[in-house]
Amino acid sequence: MTAEAGGPERRLEEVAEAATRAFRLLPAAPRDLPPPGRTPQNPARRISADPDTVERDLIKLVLTLVELLRQLMERQALHRVDQGDLTEDQEERLGATLLVLHDRMTDLCAQYGLSMEDLNLDLGPLGTLLPKSD
Repeated sequence: MTAEAGGPERRLEEVAEAATRAFRLLPAAPRDLPPPGRTPQNPARRISADPDTVERDLIKLVLTLVELLRQLMERQALHRVDQGDLTEDQEERLGATLLVLHDRMTDLCAQYGLSMEDLNLDLGPLGTLLPKSD
């Protein structure tokens, strides 16, 4: 067997391991919770449904999703530029559009007292949602 033949198998193992870690993040079943009045030894971080912060939390979630999509679009645009699929005019418009979107995201974060780093959700053993910004 060649090294390449083991490649897809190893990738499947990595995906299975990641899925196993992700399933550990699912909410606990009632039988897994401590009895009423007792605090769990390792309390899980849950969504806080505080009425005073619900708007900010919802905005944070929406902006996180928009930022994820913006970064994916940016990567796709760079890939298309590298492939030579776009004209110079299309490259300029795409770059300007992505820059305006980034600026608008920064403005919205500032409006709600968030930083771009606040949008990078910690997914526990899976790491962070967004790659570290340069």
